[in-house]
Amino acid sequence: MAQDGYFDQTECHRITTSGIYVLQCGDPTATGTGGPAYSYGPIENAPADDVYPAGTLAMARVGGDGESMGSQFFIVYDDSTIPSDSAGGYTVFGQVTEGLSIVEGVASAGTITGESDGQPAQSVILNEVSVS
Repeated sequence: MAQDGYFDQTECHRITTSGIYVLQCGDPTATGTGGPAYSYGPIENAPADDVYPAGTLAMARVGGDGESMGSQFFIVYDDSTIPSDSAGGYTVFGQVTEGLSIVEGVASAGTITGESDGQPAQSVILNEVSVS
C-alpha cells in the first residue's frame, strides 16, 4: 500500500492523550471508518506483556476481531500498556527511527474538543509513506 501511494496526502484522524498514547492514521477518509476493500489477519508480533514502547508502529483493528486489519495504523508516542482483548494484541510492524518529537508536539496540542481522545487539534498530513 505504501509503495502504491495509498497513504500519501492522508490526514491522521485520532490522537489519544490519556491512558494510551497514540496517533492513529491510515484512513483515506480521515473519519476512522475508511480503509481498503479488504481486511486481513491474524495478529502478529504483539507484545506478550501488552506494553508498546514509544515509537512503535502497529495496526489498528476492530475490537475482538484479529482478522479486521486494513490500512489504519497507530504510532505510539509514549510508552503505553494497551490491553489485549479476546482476539489478542495489536500487530507490530515497525519502529519510528526519526521524528517522534513531531508526534509528541501534536499530542501536546491535544484534540479539537479538549477531550483525551479525538481529532487532533493540530492537523497531521502524511505527505508520503515509504518502507525500508
